[in-house]
Amino acid sequence: MTYEPVIGLEVHAELLTQSKMFCGCAVVDSTAALPNTVVCPVCAGMPGTLPVINAKALDFAMRVALALNCTIPELNVFARKNYFYPDLPKGYQISQYELPLAVNGYLDIETSIGPKRIRVRRVHLEEDTGKLFHHAPHDGANEHSVVDLNRAGVPLLEIVTEPDMASVEEVKAYATRLRAVLRYLGVNSGDMEKGVIRFEANISVRPTGTDELRPRTEVKNLNSFRAMERATLYEIERQSQVWERGDTVAQQTMGWNEAEGVTVAQRGKEHAHDYRYFPEPDLPPLLVDRAHVDATRAALPELPVAKRARLENDYGLSRYDADLLVEDPALADYFEQAVRAQPTRNPKAIANWMTGELFRLMHETHTEFNAVKVTPAHLAALTELVAGSTINLNTAKTVFEEMFNSGQAPGEIVTAKGLAQVSDTTALEALVDETLAANPGQVETFLKGKDTIEQWFFGQVMKQSKGRGNPQVIRQILNTKLQALKNRA
Repeated sequence: MTYEPVIGLEVHAELLTQSKMFCGCAVVDSTAALPNTVVCPVCAGMPGTLPVINAKALDFAMRVALALNCTIPELNVFARKNYFYPDLPKGYQISQYELPLAVNGYLDIETSIGPKRIRVRRVHLEEDTGKLFHHAPHDGANEHSVVDLNRAGVPLLEIVTEPDMASVEEVKAYATRLRAVLRYLGVNSGDMEKGVIRFEANISVRPTGTDELRPRTEVKNLNSFRAMERATLYEIERQSQVWERGDTVAQQTMGWNEAEGVTVAQRGKEHAHDYRYFPEPDLPPLLVDRAHVDATRAALPELPVAKRARLENDYGLSRYDADLLVEDPALADYFEQAVRAQPTRNPKAIANWMTGELFRLMHETHTEFNAVKVTPAHLAALTELVAGSTINLNTAKTVFEEMFNSGQAPGEIVTAKGLAQVSDTTALEALVDETLAANPGQVETFLKGKDTIEQWFFGQVMKQSKGRGNPQVIRQILNTKLQALKNRA
């Protein structure tokens, strides 16, 4: 029997507010700040403390809800979600359940077999937990765990889909598109390595072609696309094997062991009643003003799909190039600034340099885009030097690498290093003559009918010119000289 997966995603995204969800503590980089240095009685869960809703977090959450085509009810309520875990200092989490901020949205994705709409069940606000660190026995110390509460209370947005995804491809397409939307809205950095956006996949399998819903597992805290893909594939295969041998999949929460490439059972999958949700008594119901919702909708920025369509239509980019550039709003803005700075208006050249040499050097040097030293104006200037035959493409790559390392303008580098392209026909003709005279054996081979050796001669002349010779001029001179020799033979 064959099986097909049924997958839904829960996405937890920390919001880029300056303070925490229910107190005035600053939001800091939990991977860099000293542990337990940004904690107050409220986020530490001390008795008698009172929470206050972060208005900016509410605004950010509304942006996301509207971008995901959700309905925002006029009334929503915060609730206590009760469970006991060492990184949850109060013993409960302030979240939302029966009356969340937003419901019934969708996000359209694209797959190899066409577009698909993924329904969004709910978008709600809550507070993040602290972070546990587990230490193996060493230096005489026993195995132990410690907790950092800097992250406790950070505004967290949970986005829950319906079980609409039927392949790992769809899961990745949804997660990638959602991450881009969050970045365009300016509400989340998308930095998965720092855990500011985390995915949890709810996975089940069923006999192919049926509409049965079988027990599911939830794979928690997947903080990279690679981990999400590998864990989902593994769990689909594992569950298929369980059903195939006549057993039943246990509904439980799983962790992903990246090193071993397996899912690991953590605990039985809870149901809503296990959390004993009840309205948070210290927070009043939240009434959402319709005028505020309308104003938020009107202020939404251009989102990735709309920007991609505009880049294709306005600049003639391919779907592939446009997809790469709209993945990060800063990339798309950089591209448009460079095109505006380019007198000859050659958007394709700008896109090629960005998706080619720029991405290559960023990858090789592990450089984040916000640390790139090449300005849009300097990239535009480099393409103009190539278009005007001041330098050839190979030299331009050398210049670009220097620009990447130093931030210098391309014209300054070309002048300082004497890299300007040689187009003088007299000088290049002399190099061609020298090359032919120095290689009589290869000339004889050409005259005997091996035309492909002309490319070898071209490479020798380019080497003689130290890469600065104008390729078009060299090819023209070389072809003329060789044909003259052939005609005399």
